[in-house]
Amino acid sequence: MPDASRQTGAPRLAEHTTLRLGGPAAELVVATTEAELVEAVSTADAAGRPLLLVAGGSNLVVSDDGFDGLVVKVGTRGVRPDVEDGPGPAAPSCGGVVVRVAAGESWDAFVAHAVERGWVGVEALSGIPGSVGATPVQNVGAYGQEVSQTVASVRTWDRVERRQRTFAAADCGFGYRHSRFKAEPGRYVVLEVAFQLVTGSLSAPVGYAELARRLGVEVGQRAPLADVRAAVLALRAGKGMVLDEADHDTWSAGSFFTNPLLAPEQAETLPPGAPRFAQPDGRVKTSAAWLIEHAGFGRGYTLGAPVSLSTKHTLALTHRGGGTTADLLALARAVRDGVRESFGVELVNEPVLVGCSL
Repeated sequence: MPDASRQTGAPRLAEHTTLRLGGPAAELVVATTEAELVEAVSTADAAGRPLLLVAGGSNLVVSDDGFDGLVVKVGTRGVRPDVEDGPGPAAPSCGGVVVRVAAGESWDAFVAHAVERGWVGVEALSGIPGSVGATPVQNVGAYGQEVSQTVASVRTWDRVERRQRTFAAADCGFGYRHSRFKAEPGRYVVLEVAFQLVTGSLSAPVGYAELARRLGVEVGQRAPLADVRAAVLALRAGKGMVLDEADHDTWSAGSFFTNPLLAPEQAETLPPGAPRFAQPDGRVKTSAAWLIEHAGFGRGYTLGAPVSLSTKHTLALTHRGGGTTADLLALARAVRDGVRESFGVELVNEPVLVGCSL
């Protein structure tokens, strides 16, 4: 791979994750083009070499032992709308716009561009760290929006069939923090995501009560796109969920546990004050943060090592500097086990664990 940037000498994965944790990689390649990305993956697969894909590193927990294989950092770029993409907002169009975005693009930079151009549908997903290619894998969501609501298709490299495959949104198996790409981990390398967005100056209907209050509107109403982005960024910053080098509360992998989806009879066993949100499939969603707090793990909770729950939001496990992945996992186990003992609910980690487990 003469055109790809290689790093040898055991580069530390802590430098490529938002947790700033993770041991050395045997080798790291930065793929800046789609061809380089496919070639790097194909070459490793042909040699039977362990492979780890990294982009923004915001959803990875890497062991202190690191990764004894090839790490490919996805550095592809490109935002290609099917309309002229000049400065300022786009003219409203009943047909909207289809935007094809390279997997290595920064997600929040894309959202900022969408808001500036008047592309509606991702504004409530502002401030989420990581890359565009990672968003359909996790079906990233926040403040009443999920990426699956605007994904038109996902173009991938299928490592099993060794060919490109494009999946329409209906074939992506989207669910709460889930997709077919997550169901078959490692099989698909996302190359490009196409989004179907409407155009205009107002947001999609605001679907989250906290955001609606901040905007001064009712749930279901719309607000100016820029106002929604600003409000979401402010809400996320208040919870330590906007990356800031100087703020250790942002040295995290975001929400460490997903909100549990429970059978109705299990939801009935929760205390009266526990949040309950009925789901279309008959299950009931509750709040992982509420369970954690009411199991006795408050903001800033620590076992003594230089890791702790965020001082702003109990869903984030944070690295305070000088800690290890082992420290972080010990805290995660304590929280998970405490919630299980208190409420009989098993919390599930959202970040991908590499070389380690709970």
